[in-house]
Amino acid sequence: MAFEGLNEKQAADQAAQLRSQLNQWADEYYTYDSPSVEDAVYDRTYQQLVELETKFPQIVTPDSPTQKVGDHTLPGFTKVQHDIAMLSLGDVFSKEELGDFVDRLTSTESVPFEYNCELKIDGLAVSLRYENGIFVQGSTRGNGQIGEDITRNLKTIKSIPRKLSRPINIEVRGECYMPKASFAALNEERQNNGQAPFANPRNAAAGSLRQLDPKVTARRKLSTFMYNVADYDDLKADTQSGLLEELKALGFTINPSYQVAHSMTEIDTYVDKYQQLRDGLAYGIDGIVIKVNSLPLQRSLGATVKVPRWAIAFKFPPEEVQTVVRDIEWTVGRTGVVTPTAVMDAVTLAGSTVSRASLHNPDYLEAKDIRVGDTVKLHKAGDIIPEISQYIAEKRPKDSQPYPIPTQCPSCGSELVHLDEEVALRCINPQCPAQLQEGLTHFASRDAMDIDGLGPKIIAQLFKKHMLTDVAGLYDLSFDQLLTLDKFGEKSATNLLSAIDTSRNNSFERLLYGLGIRHVGVKAARLIAQRFKNIDKLMEASAPEIAEIDTMGMIIADSVVTYFSMPQSKALIQQLKQAGVNMDYLGVSDEQLENSDSFFNGKRVVLTGKLQEITRPDATEWLENQGASVSSSVSKKTDIVVVGQDPGSKYDKAKDLGIEIWDETRFREAMANET
Repeated sequence: MAFEGLNEKQAADQAAQLRSQLNQWADEYYTYDSPSVEDAVYDRTYQQLVELETKFPQIVTPDSPTQKVGDHTLPGFTKVQHDIAMLSLGDVFSKEELGDFVDRLTSTESVPFEYNCELKIDGLAVSLRYENGIFVQGSTRGNGQIGEDITRNLKTIKSIPRKLSRPINIEVRGECYMPKASFAALNEERQNNGQAPFANPRNAAAGSLRQLDPKVTARRKLSTFMYNVADYDDLKADTQSGLLEELKALGFTINPSYQVAHSMTEIDTYVDKYQQLRDGLAYGIDGIVIKVNSLPLQRSLGATVKVPRWAIAFKFPPEEVQTVVRDIEWTVGRTGVVTPTAVMDAVTLAGSTVSRASLHNPDYLEAKDIRVGDTVKLHKAGDIIPEISQYIAEKRPKDSQPYPIPTQCPSCGSELVHLDEEVALRCINPQCPAQLQEGLTHFASRDAMDIDGLGPKIIAQLFKKHMLTDVAGLYDLSFDQLLTLDKFGEKSATNLLSAIDTSRNNSFERLLYGLGIRHVGVKAARLIAQRFKNIDKLMEASAPEIAEIDTMGMIIADSVVTYFSMPQSKALIQQLKQAGVNMDYLGVSDEQLENSDSFFNGKRVVLTGKLQEITRPDATEWLENQGASVSSSVSKKTDIVVVGQDPGSKYDKAKDLGIEIWDETRFREAMANET
């Protein structure tokens, strides 16, 4: 932006407009975890304000975004005063600007420089305080001076140690983040429940930490990387790289990808490397942080009111491509949520071909004002989910019209409604064909009744031929009926009938999950089945009795009670009983686990890579029945990592931590020894 020709009053007016816009966006991003613009848009506008205030320093105000750090605190949380301020980092957006930062440092100091290069994790800054090695308080950064006390929520995160390896007093700072897999699963769950999806992993992590109920936080599967301390006095390290290793020895999780660099060339190599690797990482990064490696030199360089002078963040440019929206399709999920999806010309984005992007819900569609025929900018939210950031106004067809929001279900024609102030549209017709088909697909899925060979296309045929209307009907299908399906011969029919018959003998938790009760996932179904043992006892249970189960809560409990109170649910359970479907929990009870002498009892196990002779869900179920805890992440508390083909970063981390690593052959031998 050019500011030539502006007088002081014009500059002050323009700066006021920029501050107002930035403050609105910052509130949406930091305080409410619901940004309305992409990071790159905020960054460009912020840089315009920096340039304007640099040219006219007399117009800088104390409340300008350039003088403030972070977000506001939310009501419902106790405020925490940071004795030593939690600063943010200055940003640069090009290699030239990064080189200027390095040149400024080397021109002011005569000593040789080392830099520590670290990944910029896309999460929420947190501070952890320990007294005599015991975790006593955790907080958000807030505005840098005052944050929120989120101790109870942080205690649910496995990577945060309750007790350190040494009894020292220390305040450690780092980033709490949501892994990409957890982010994708959470957004899918939110859409199914009629809730607005999170825009990116950072906002998902922030929204998860700022829950008044720690059980909600626990279910979100957050993790942390720690990288700094408020005061170095009790530590031995004199470099940033040494500090990371000392934090690791104390019991914290650090990001192992840091690297010491001695020149701008080495920094460039590191930046290029991780710009290429970022899509394959299990967590989101949005740049690289460059720090002076010497801790004494960091202290002497000091900080401005907002940022340290010894560190800078290089922000990756957003990877965006342009494409054209050819259609907007509306699909009905198994919970009745009707979701719009943009169908576009296929393009390559972040290493994969993309031709569809969710538009989430009507409010999102209207806010973005996406129309058929628009040329749009497409990126990947959290590096994994295709998302339209905006349409390109100058390329919009002149006869373009706003896209009309449907009022009737695209599957059954029933009137669509908003429930309980949801942003989602729902079809509430219990006989809606699309919902029934989606429900059947879920019922037959691997984590539910595991009916091999019964996929969406076969279910669609069964519906079209009026052979199936609900899950109980599966158990009435005949050999002759299956022979009428497309590409179905005698072998296919025999195999499917055998798979359906086998599913009658599944343990109760698979059936419970397969029923598709809102909010009841795989883990919740298993915990409920373990507690109540069979479906009859569960149907008699009250919501408070269900909520007593660890990690459960009233939302899940109310959903279960509501489901089983409906006449159609009771009728369905009766039909399934008549079909011979097992209604009892067949897994290992808590009492059996306590007395089990299994080698795996009490062990923490991580599965990674592709297993050849057993599926990951089956291996997980078997391990849990032996009393093992199966985790998705490797930490120093992990006992065994079982690796298949292409194990990735979990294998590398296990080697770094010296954790016992088994291949699939050894795991299968251990399984055989337990039988």
